[in-house]
Amino acid sequence: MYQKPQKHDDFNPDGVKVVVAWERMVVGASVFIPCVNTLRAGDQARKIAKLKSWQVTTRARIENKMFGVRIWRTV
Repeated sequence: MYQKPQKHDDFNPDGVKVVVAWERMVVGASVFIPCVNTLRAGDQARKIAKLKSWQVTTRARIENKMFGVRIWRTV
């Protein structure tokens, strides 16, 4: 099976690739990433934000009975 290579702004906190439409993320927008490893997801979010010169806030949450991380773009 062929898998596309991971881009520098794809998430994979639990080993499963999650693609986020970063180009659509404006200041004040947020995205929920369902995952178990919330610490790794937060680290990856901060790394991606640094590459884009953004500031983000991350919080581990339970939404719709799913555990994960919500990421807000603040600046």
